[in-house]
Amino acid sequence: MKIIVFAENQEGQFKKSSLEAVSYAAQIAAAHNGSVIAVSIGHVSNDKFAELGKYGADQIFNYSQEVFNTFFGETYSKALAHATKNAGAELVIISNTYSGKTIAPRTAAQLGAGIVSGVISYPNTDNGFNVRRTVFSGKAFADVAINTSIKVLAITPNSFSLIENNKTASIENMDAGISSDTLASKSIEVARASGKVVLTEAELVVSGGRGMKGPENWHLIESLADILGAATACSKPVSDIHWRPHSEHVGQTGITIKPNLYIAIGISGAIQHLAGVSASKVIVAINKDPEAPFFKAADYGIVGDAFEVLPKIIEAAKSFKSQQA
Repeated sequence: MKIIVFAENQEGQFKKSSLEAVSYAAQIAAAHNGSVIAVSIGHVSNDKFAELGKYGADQIFNYSQEVFNTFFGETYSKALAHATKNAGAELVIISNTYSGKTIAPRTAAQLGAGIVSGVISYPNTDNGFNVRRTVFSGKAFADVAINTSIKVLAITPNSFSLIENNKTASIENMDAGISSDTLASKSIEVARASGKVVLTEAELVVSGGRGMKGPENWHLIESLADILGAATACSKPVSDIHWRPHSEHVGQTGITIKPNLYIAIGISGAIQHLAGVSASKVIVAINKDPEAPFFKAADYGIVGDAFEVLPKIIEAAKSFKSQQA
């Protein structure tokens, strides 16, 4: 079995979710006497490619033409389909990030492939090809069978451990023959959210709601996040009233995340918010209302005023960090 993996990069750095996808593919390849071909699209310096081999890539297809300088679903999916056909691959693995959600269905359509998104399991091939995915905003699971000759899986970030394989991957420069003149549409501008930790990649997230009372108090959220090395997030009402940018809004109509630790401060825990964070491995809720719905979903809860509790947590985190230094 030959497996293609989309190795997404950001500003020349391979994303953690991409390395997870390579590691995931390597485990499948090992079980089926297969090989893993990582597809890098856009400019990446040669010294970065070793990371892909470290997590199990046997070979790297590198598409670095000018047309790929900016992420664009049409061009990236064409390159991925080109790589799949060129390799004669049976399986395509893509991390279900924003970029992955854009190119996975396009790639599947070009290949005539069956596709499953939100995958949280390794394939079961005892009787066909079956995978498990989340449904109903993470409240349930569905086992899905794919019967097409080529299959596309979009795996949920932070669902699989990084397992080192320490291979030395060969690199082959590829050209899909894509010209900007032949594209049906074009990219005018790319606006990228800035921040110390990318929310969709974060293993730790500190999030605030209307209980923070105003944007002038957000320094408490940011201070705790800085100490923990976490990303910051917010509830929908907070982004709607422009206390925080919409890029930080997590929930059913915002970003869905799956960090190892999610700390919710001053957020009631409406079902729409829980839909975006319920897959977190550990949830901590801080709210002065003991009847807040979040406490039913949280692993740990603190009933108290955020402006009394947060400074104490920040000081404790600083003290712990200084002892570890």
